[in-house]
Amino acid sequence: MDGTRSVASLDEVRALMAELPGPDLASGTAAARREAELTKPAGALGRLEEMTQWLATWQGRSPPRLERPRTAVFAANHGVAARGVSAYPAEVTAQMVKNFIDGGAAINQLCELADAELRVYEMALDKPTRDFVEAPAMDEEDCARAIAYGMMAVEQGFDLLCLGEMGIGNTTSAAAVSLALFGGEAGDWIGPGTGVTGAALRRKTEAVAEAVERHRSVMTDAFEILRCLGGQELAAIAGAVIAARLARTPVVLDGYACTAAAAVLYAWDRRALDHCLVAHVSAEPGHRRLLGKIAKVPLLDLGMRLGEASGATLAVTILRAALACHTGMATFDEAGVSGKAD
Repeated sequence: MDGTRSVASLDEVRALMAELPGPDLASGTAAARREAELTKPAGALGRLEEMTQWLATWQGRSPPRLERPRTAVFAANHGVAARGVSAYPAEVTAQMVKNFIDGGAAINQLCELADAELRVYEMALDKPTRDFVEAPAMDEEDCARAIAYGMMAVEQGFDLLCLGEMGIGNTTSAAAVSLALFGGEAGDWIGPGTGVTGAALRRKTEAVAEAVERHRSVMTDAFEILRCLGGQELAAIAGAVIAARLARTPVVLDGYACTAAAAVLYAWDRRALDHCLVAHVSAEPGHRRLLGKIAKVPLLDLGMRLGEASGATLAVTILRAALACHTGMATFDEAGVSGKAD
């Protein structure tokens, strides 16, 4: 199945969550069996060995392949940005989308390095979500439409999906979603984002706290939290994660905002992100806390906080290294090397 299946309401999304396929254990076992025969001590390549088994399990084939990875960046604007919660104005979202298209952004260089196909999905930048301090960010139709849009980004023919986002104000949204999903205080989830400090950081914290309190009575489940506090690009990322699972395509998540979008699915079903890896832990402090809540260990810790799927695409190079060892190394029998002594 590819992502052409659409949804028209959040109830349809909730129903779809019950249809998520499980892992292909036979393929994962086959990859693990080959790993045990390669000319190295068991476990000597550490997490690289886990990566190939993960790829095989969720691609449903052994050996897995990384011939055509795709990077998808969803871009949208947030009404809460008008409160001055970001160091940059909202028009930067559209300007950066143009930069992506022109090839001038970090993600363009990383996609070229990783030989990953880049797709940028612009989501009604002239129509930001509502300021979620005053009203729900989206009504149900808008939220469901954004999820469906993300689902349609998943097509047949590629074997890994790297997800990221662009949207001024989206770390404010990510913090609000995380607070509503997992509790704590607003300050636990807030960070500088694009570089805010002082009064702007206080405004950001206050906006998150006020928004969660305002909508508490109507946020009856994870999808209502997404509707009230999320953004169109976060909803689209959630949709892409769902569609990738249905299509048996493994997913690499980027930083804080991207992980917060996926965490909505984890809050609904603890198995919903089993086909996902998190590429890196962001310098945004709430991201490390969020990774603990969803039980994910990132591949990298480089102090990055750019977004735009930069960490997710960088992780493709590590996955390629894991796969090269898995498929290219000789077995003990092939190399005439003695195995471990009994």
